[in-house]
This record gives sequence, C-alpha cells and structure tokens, in this order.
Amino acid sequence: MITTQQRTAPQSSFRRSIIYLFITMILLYILYPNLLLTDNDRNKSYPTTTNLSTKVESSSNHSSVTELSTTKKVVEKEPLESTRPAPAVEMIEQSLGNYHRYDTQLKHIAFGIAASSNLWETRKEYIKAWWRPQETRGVVWVDKNVRTRRNESLPEIRVSQDTSRFKYLNRQGSRSALRITRVVSETLKLGMKDIRCASESHIQNIFFSYAMAFGGGGFAISYPLAKELSKMQDMCIQRYPALYGSDDRIQACMAELGVPLTRELGFHQYDVYGNLLGLLGAHPVTPLVSLHHLDVVEPIFPGMNRPKAISHLLEAAKEDSASLMQQSICYDSTRYWSITVSWGYVVQILRGVMSPRELEMPSRTFLNWYKRADYTAYAFNTRPVERHPCQNPFVFYMSKVKYDRPRRQTIGVYYRHKKKSRYCRWRMASPERLDSVVVLKKRDDLRWKKSPRRDCCRVLPSDKNTTMILSVGNCREGEISELQTKKESLVAQM
Repeated sequence: MITTQQRTAPQSSFRRSIIYLFITMILLYILYPNLLLTDNDRNKSYPTTTNLSTKVESSSNHSSVTELSTTKKVVEKEPLESTRPAPAVEMIEQSLGNYHRYDTQLKHIAFGIAASSNLWETRKEYIKAWWRPQETRGVVWVDKNVRTRRNESLPEIRVSQDTSRFKYLNRQGSRSALRITRVVSETLKLGMKDIRCASESHIQNIFFSYAMAFGGGGFAISYPLAKELSKMQDMCIQRYPALYGSDDRIQACMAELGVPLTRELGFHQYDVYGNLLGLLGAHPVTPLVSLHHLDVVEPIFPGMNRPKAISHLLEAAKEDSASLMQQSICYDSTRYWSITVSWGYVVQILRGVMSPRELEMPSRTFLNWYKRADYTAYAFNTRPVERHPCQNPFVFYMSKVKYDRPRRQTIGVYYRHKKKSRYCRWRMASPERLDSVVVLKKRDDLRWKKSPRRDCCRVLPSDKNTTMILSVGNCREGEISELQTKKESLVAQM
C-alpha cells in the first residue's frame, strides 16, 4: 500500500519547481531592458548595414548629410577599438564611394576605317556625310598616300604598316585583307584617351561563318577586347594564311580568345543588288548603325546620286537620329488602307488590309549577292513583291524634315514617287489621289534605353484631299496596330 507521506512528496517537489520558474521569469524581465539599453548605446557607435544604407539613400537632402557628419564626429571621440566598423560595412562604403555612372557618347568611340587608295575619291564622299569634325574620332587607313585638300570634313588619314612578312595563300582573295585585319591594332596603338569601344546574306554565312562579323557592314569591339586582340593578333594572323578576307581572320582570332559574336541588327552588310526599299522600309526595331555595298545598289532616294542620297537621309538624322528608319504601322479605317512608315525615309500605302506580321517583313525588291531571285538565300524572313496591280504600294519618299520648336515635334514631308501603274479594278479609294504625306513626331531620346517596341502611328484629319497627315510616336496605353472600323472606334471611346 502507498502511504500518505509517499503521496505528498511528489506534490511538494512540483510546487518548488513552479516557484523557481516564476523567480527566473522575474529576473529575465528585470535584466532584458538593461540589455536593450546597452545595445542601443553600441548601435550609436557601430553603424549597421541597414542604417548606413538608409543614411546614404537620404543623403540628397542637407539635413541627412549633417546627421551623417555629426555621427562621424561622435565616433572619432571613442577609443580606436570601438570606432573600427565591421568588414561588411567597409566594403559597402568603398563600393558606394567608387560608384560612377558612365554613359557612352560619340566621343568615346574610335572609328578605324580601312580604305583603298584606288577608290578613295569616290568613297570619301560617304564619310563626309556622317563625319563630324571636332566630335567624331578615328583614322582612315589607306594602302598608300592619297591626295588631300584643305577644309575637307574628313578624319585623319594614315598609311597602314607593311604586311609583307605575313603569309597569304588564298588564291581567290587579296593580300589587302592582311592590312585591313590589322586596323584594330594600329588604331589602338595611337593611344587615344578615354576610348571605350572601337551580314545579312545566308549564302555568305554558309561560305564563311555565322559567328563572323562582316567587315564591310562594320563591327564594334570593346576597348578591353581590342587590347587583348592587339597582343596576339600578329601571331594569330600567321596561323591562318589560307583564309580569304580580313573579317574571317578577325573571327578566327576572336575564337582563340574565346569571345563570341554579339549580333547587332543595325549593322548592315547588304550583300545584295537592286533596290533597298524593301529592306529599309521594314527596318528591324534596332538603331540604324551602318550601310554597306552602296555602290552596287540603286540610290536609296530616286533622282539622286548615291552620296547625295545618303546625305539627304542624314538630314533627317540631325533632327531625330534615334528614330531614323524606325518602322510604324497603322490603318486608314475609312478607306481600308494599310500604311507603313520608315521614319526619315519613306511612307508606303497599300490598298486593303495587310497584317503587321506581313508588313514588318522586307519585300524582296532586291537580289542576292549572286543576282538570283532566290527567297531561300536570306537569313531573315522576306515576302514577295506584290504582282497584283491593286496591291502595289504607293511610295512617298522623304523630302524634308524640320523641328517645330513651339510644339516640340518634328514635321516631315514625304512626296509620292510618281510612276506608271497598271489599272486596278477594285472599287475602293485609291492612294493615287495623294500627292504628299505629312508625318508629325515627338522625339524620344530615351527610346533605346527602354525595352524595344515599334512606334505606333495614327491617321489624323486633313483639310486637303491630296495630303494625308500621320502622327507617329510612342504607343499609348493599350494601343496596338489594328484596323478599327467606325463601330469598334465608337465602342472604344465609350
């Protein structure tokens, strides 16, 4: 049997445990506030990552700067051991102190231009069209001395170094490829200060390499990469004597360095013949950087020689270079017309409704490098030239662009290129009645710092039956390129 004394023993020990627990809780309650006060005093001397970042973020106003400097003075009075910040804080302070924003400008780019003395008199006119004395920086490298004239808007002209020590075994090419290959190294050796950076034919890509940047259309090399290339380029050239040109030698050396090609669609090799209207009238959503092989295609503006046509195009670039050749698509819902604008170059109007998916494809107004009408010869999508007389586009070329300062917008005037057209039996309004198109546009200097998107265009009312007025610019909220009937337009406005 269990006695009464044995039953009460466990109960008394349980009561003692409860008493000890309450005493412990009371002691913690008394001591915890004192610990908090001590930690607060320490935080005043040792800035944490959180309060440091808060002070830095708020340092734009004067009061925050004063607070930060006051805190620093208080810390200086403490002993050396207590004033040394944590390693993580030191790293943050150093990174914030060394941070600077660098926007690449025209002055930061060095142009190394390879030229032939035999073609210099004609090719220099293209350079004059875009070269800006005292702004652009670079050198033209020629194979031998050329005649120069005073006050010509041209870069410095230098003769390339002798390349006879390099092997060249390709029977179909020219030794000039070796000289052109070394333009990067020779330009770098000039020691220009504060420099940051110095193909579209499917068949050409098969013959050469999809990883190769074609030299005619141009390519950009970062300054650090140019330095690495210059260290090994001469030895690299010796290892590839059988290659054809300069650009595939550059690519071979890039492969040895392990640096891949980053494709920029604004560099245009244009290994084509014929009319560039189809290509330039549907330019991809990317800045226009270069054009090549202009001597083998038709002038981009009818009635002008080739250099004059390029100069005329760059007149529009002076008013809004970021938007040059940028395509926008819209529709005339009352007359059922499809409209595509290549800003600064051309406006095309077609009868009927053609989807944006089709209009953003270049029409094949050109032939490939081997003068064949072969749609499989291109590394991009194309569409055939319309043969139906009612579906041929009416083309309006840019005549002039000016900046309207009070309204802060550009005004472009495009006149119709008149040529004989076959009779159309469609019973609908014809763009043939139009003589001109006026394009209004607000500049957006930050367009290429945003996610790429094609501009939107809208048809505006016009007082003249012979003139169409378009507004081109950033797409509004919910705006897309679509044909809206009158009923749909009324519903959208409600």
